[in-house]
Amino acid sequence: MSTTSEALTTHDPSSAADWLGLSGARVLIAGAGGIGGACARAYAGAGARVAVVDRDQRTLDALGGELAAAGASYEVIQADLTEHGAGDRVVAEVVQRLGGLDVMLHAVGINDRRPILEFTEDEWDHILRVNLSSVFGLAQAAGRHMVAEGYGRVLALSSVSGLLAHHSHGPYAASKGGINQLLRVMAREWASSGVTVNALAPGYIETPLTAVELAKPGKRADLESLVPAGRLGTPDELTGPALFLSSRHAGFITGHVMYIDGGRTLV
Repeated sequence: MSTTSEALTTHDPSSAADWLGLSGARVLIAGAGGIGGACARAYAGAGARVAVVDRDQRTLDALGGELAAAGASYEVIQADLTEHGAGDRVVAEVVQRLGGLDVMLHAVGINDRRPILEFTEDEWDHILRVNLSSVFGLAQAAGRHMVAEGYGRVLALSSVSGLLAHHSHGPYAASKGGINQLLRVMAREWASSGVTVNALAPGYIETPLTAVELAKPGKRADLESLVPAGRLGTPDELTGPALFLSSRHAGFITGHVMYIDGGRTLV
């Protein structure tokens, strides 16, 4: 087990300054915008060393500027995770740059809101490759390293769409349901090696992915009416659950889908 991993599991619980035990943790985040960017800032604020991967260099540069201004320890890597072998290459580079890997969070996704009858096979394949296949590639590569080290935290963003049958969400919903089951199997296979695997399932969150939809007349009010909390969520409201599930306090939690949805899945 690496020195950092030992520090994460043996940290003095009385330390209020680092109660999560994430100071010095080596964290890989896929996705520099929206929820991924918010989580990168939160992990850095908890004292972690953060590596962020994204296909868009401008998004990486913008996040890197924020992290630098905050005095964070960070790395940025430009890569397209839909390419075969990209997960292996990115994890190897992160392990080399950070000296190991303790936490991996996948926060990359796209949606195309159309009825199922309107999709071509190529359009279906594209959404599944971005949303689901990239999780497999990155998490498998991270899992190989973590299982060998005897410690790790793997997280990926799912969605309430993985449970609910939203109209015009066919490929997206299928990808998120696939993430849920993929992570559950990983959780079972890796639990005895000290690696936990969990999904974060947001409800309606204001991100660049939802901006166009929310701008449609009446759409915001329609969605808010479906949420018992009476409002939409923010990316920052995903960071607390992500940090907790990455922490030393969550070592006996694995194979779960945590809904962060203001009660949307209750109705």
